Amino acid sequence: MEVLLGVKIGCLLALLVLTLGCGLTPIYVKWFQMDAATGHHHRVLSLLGCTSAGVFLGAGLMHMTAEALEGIESEIQKFVVQNSTGSKGNSSRDAASSYVEYPYGELVISLGFFFVFLLESLALQCCHGAAGGSTVQEEEWGGTHAFGFHKHPAVPSPSRGPLRALVLLLSLSFHSVFEGLAVGLQATVAATIQLCVAVLAHKGLVVFSVGLRLGKISTGPRWATFCILSLALMSPVGLALGLTVAGGASGQTQGLAQAVLEGIAAGTFLYVTFLEILPRELACPEAPLAKYGCVAAGFAFMALIALWA
Repeated sequence: MEVLLGVKIGCLLALLVLTLGCGLTPIYVKWFQMDAATGHHHRVLSLLGCTSAGVFLGAGLMHMTAEALEGIESEIQKFVVQNSTGSKGNSSRDAASSYVEYPYGELVISLGFFFVFLLESLALQCCHGAAGGSTVQEEEWGGTHAFGFHKHPAVPSPSRGPLRALVLLLSLSFHSVFEGLAVGLQATVAATIQLCVAVLAHKGLVVFSVGLRLGKISTGPRWATFCILSLALMSPVGLALGLTVAGGASGQTQGLAQAVLEGIAAGTFLYVTFLEILPRELACPEAPLAKYGCVAAGFAFMALIALWA
């Protein structure tokens, strides 16, 4: 037990150090700052940004969404079986199988997606009278439609970058807490190390991409550092919670609530990925094939990590 506790404390420190290192590097290393880049340097950073967009896409689809769907289906099945055992006896398994046929996981993820859509719409309505809205919108989309299919008049809108960055950090924070919680709940040293390595492998890429995004939306270094520090603390907090409850019995609805929250976090993450990160990175018509290739490469990295994990 003491060896297992030591391994989990080591995992906690590794999660904290890796997140801070990967997140703060693109913020404080001048080579990664897009504003001062020109020529070949600018093109390399642009392609690196597209790779980070692919990392976000892979993290959202291959990790967060997949884990949320699996967790929600499993927890709903357990919940139904537990509630049906007393009254239906041997027929509880049939009742559970017919109950899970409805796509509850997809529903929860969609609720997370549309929750952020509603939140952003309300925020834009409150700021509808802000001056310079159309100018900001034109600057945000480069004056043309992101993919060049058609053009339409710009809608007065304030910049959505900071709001979507906040949503991105919140969704990643939820996911990081649950990842740390899963590591803290492992019962053996081997399982703890295996899961921690899998978390470290994809979290390093994701947090590095978050640092790039914070630099591109021109947040100050202090605010960006605070965001990375807050995100870095989430996995250790979840791991500490896992250590706290590892010896006790979990409540009947605790796992279901956790799975639902992770599904909502996955939906918010997908919203930001598809409506903020990918359109921004692909809006510039320069070297479109190279950009799409970098997005595919970032997605492939996360897909390989999911296969290995």
